[in-house]
Amino acid sequence: MASFSNSVKEEICSSINDKDKRYACLYGILLYCRHISERRILIQTESEAFAKLLSALTNSVYEGKIPYSLEKSERSNGAAGYTFTIEGQDAVFEALSFYGISISSREINLTHIVNNSLNVFLAGVFLACGSVTDPYKEYHLEFSAPVMQLYKDLNQILLSFGIEAGMTKRKNSYVLYVKYSENIEDILAFIGARQCTIDLMNVKIYKDVRNKANRIANCDSANIDKVIAASSKQISDIEFIQSCGKFETLPSDLKEVAELRLENPEISLKEIGELLKKPIGRSGVNRRFQKISRIAEELKA
Repeated sequence: MASFSNSVKEEICSSINDKDKRYACLYGILLYCRHISERRILIQTESEAFAKLLSALTNSVYEGKIPYSLEKSERSNGAAGYTFTIEGQDAVFEALSFYGISISSREINLTHIVNNSLNVFLAGVFLACGSVTDPYKEYHLEFSAPVMQLYKDLNQILLSFGIEAGMTKRKNSYVLYVKYSENIEDILAFIGARQCTIDLMNVKIYKDVRNKANRIANCDSANIDKVIAASSKQISDIEFIQSCGKFETLPSDLKEVAELRLENPEISLKEIGELLKKPIGRSGVNRRFQKISRIAEELKA
């Protein structure tokens, strides 16, 4: 079963379908690629859609002039893995210089993001170093930037959209993370994963309804426990008065609620009040049972 993160990547890949989008997307992928040196560009993924897109982008953008390899293998967890490689100093130099990417000082150059294609550039960044947790578990999206400058540049772009992110260091990466579901929805929709955005919103609605149902059930359970405890005390007082032979001496209003309680141990004070010959409210019924309790206590004394 595909993870939610892979579903996002598959949907993004299906949306990269014209020349400008391919150019901006590959720029984001190469710029944020984790394994990059003067002699090798290496990208590993479990997403078949991303692996196929890498081939298509390389062939399209470089017009078949950059040699590469794409190998499929089986991971230790049983899933298929794909390794994309551009090998050799000349090939790597040509691929990176095409975008003006410097290995020693990587940073975003907005001149390579043309024709309002920032969303596709960010889609490429997500494909290269992004992930999003299954929303049934938690709301968490992150980008693992390979250098601090790329983290800062990406953070500035998100801030321009009004999205504040956190940062943590993980091994040799600078992880920018987003926790609020609304911000994650905005990012996913912007980078082209609209159906996954809808899926996330549906999960949020489901969780909200489930939580409300649980709160209502817990509240109902607590109220039932209170009714049972109060009823048990009231019945105990009434039965003690009966055992003392004093039940018939009770005033008629107290005797009436006492008889209703003995006949209906499970109902609430409000319901008892509604069953009286002259109905009264919950507080009135409660006062009558308080009088019965005092009478029982006096008899015990």
